[in-house]
Amino acid sequence: MSQLYVLVLVVIVAALLAVALYRTSQVRTKADYLVAGRSLPAVVLVLTLLTSWIGAGSLFAGAENAYKNGFAALWQPAGGWLGLLLIYFIAPRARKFAQFTLPDLLEARYNQTARVLGTIAILIAYIAITSYQFKGGGDVLHLIFPDAVSAELGTYIIAFFVILTTALAGMSSVAYMDVAIGSLVTVICVIAAPMLYIKAGGWAGLHASLPPEYFQVLGNYRLGPDHVQQSAGMGVVRGLEFLVPVLLLMLGNQVMYQKFFSAKSERDARVSVIGWILGTVLLETLIVAIAVFGRALYPTGEVALHPREIIPYTARHGLPAVMGALLLGAVFAKVISTASNYLFSPATNLVNDVFVRYMAPGASNKRVLIVSRLAVVLLGCWALYQAVYAESILQKMLYAYTVYSAALTPVVLAAFYSKRVTAWGAVAAIASGTVVTLAWDMQAVREFFPPIVAARDAIFPALAAAVIAMVAVSVFTPKPAPEQLAQFAD
Repeated sequence: MSQLYVLVLVVIVAALLAVALYRTSQVRTKADYLVAGRSLPAVVLVLTLLTSWIGAGSLFAGAENAYKNGFAALWQPAGGWLGLLLIYFIAPRARKFAQFTLPDLLEARYNQTARVLGTIAILIAYIAITSYQFKGGGDVLHLIFPDAVSAELGTYIIAFFVILTTALAGMSSVAYMDVAIGSLVTVICVIAAPMLYIKAGGWAGLHASLPPEYFQVLGNYRLGPDHVQQSAGMGVVRGLEFLVPVLLLMLGNQVMYQKFFSAKSERDARVSVIGWILGTVLLETLIVAIAVFGRALYPTGEVALHPREIIPYTARHGLPAVMGALLLGAVFAKVISTASNYLFSPATNLVNDVFVRYMAPGASNKRVLIVSRLAVVLLGCWALYQAVYAESILQKMLYAYTVYSAALTPVVLAAFYSKRVTAWGAVAAIASGTVVTLAWDMQAVREFFPPIVAARDAIFPALAAAVIAMVAVSVFTPKPAPEQLAQFAD
């Protein structure tokens, strides 16, 4: 059986490496590297958006959530679904703006300070997201080769491969690798989910194997830290702590905006969102379902100690050899894809928003490409360091999403839809959201608030601080100039 897994992984790795090498030969300019020459058609956009969005956050953190809470874990991806409905209207505006990074947008609409603070927030959040992709990939390799590859060694192997392929061709490599990966994952999940459903005994078997809370809207979200049942209102609050960060990350996601900046046209950007909505609802529902079916089949043992591994564990032990190998290979490829996207994105920030903007404005395309690849390697090493010391992928995901959601999403949405938010209002929002998120888990900060507030995740206090700061400072500072607003009008 291990030979089958080796064969599947070798084929996947060889295919991804071939794509990266081929796309490398097509890269000539900064635009080729950073936004794929603004040439991506709608079909490629759909698959690269879908693949970059669904990675270890869904396959490991979302699966861990489903293992512990049942179908209530759908609160987490539902935030993305709601965000996508709004993004349908944002996509053409983003393509019309046609820059390279989100801080480009922040400076055009606000000022240089907003650009710098936005770059810092993106680096913190996206390197954290990249780190748990590395960790999830290491878990997959360990499950496939338990005697030869430890989870830590697997993390190093995944990190090396992602850094290599991402550094080679940038957005062009990432987007076209996503086409193959997105297609593979969707097909395999559609086939595997009903097979596992039948193996678990169908609906009756699931009800017999799982607690009744697993079929309720709030699942175990009503359980407090001391495992005492709380009110339904507190359960809703806990559900929203999963939904809101995902919603706001989706709305302000730089990876998404870079894909829109890479689109052939405004029409391709908008059409791609329709396919993305359909694909995301289908795939994330299947992922939660597979995790719940896995919980019914494997309620105890090694996987109960590491519930984030339930999908690769179920693929290894709950499916026929060929199907299990393909699902494990799909998970492996998905993690690589998402890691590549979230590693490449902050690298473009360092290059475009620091190096080209402040250090070498007249740098040649050749020099920019060299620095871009070096940035990928350095940030990849930083993400690897975080991956080695991270414990819970679910907690790391919520932390990363909260930094980004609170600091950047309010000002990004205001750029497109508010004529009154000012440059210094945006600066105050980014700074407030970032500081509150980073400080919230400090013991001294938690002790300052009553237990009912201190027990909550950082998303609501951080978001409240950012929005209040943005509105309050905007009221007392001059309105934006007409030329700043004109770039973001319909």
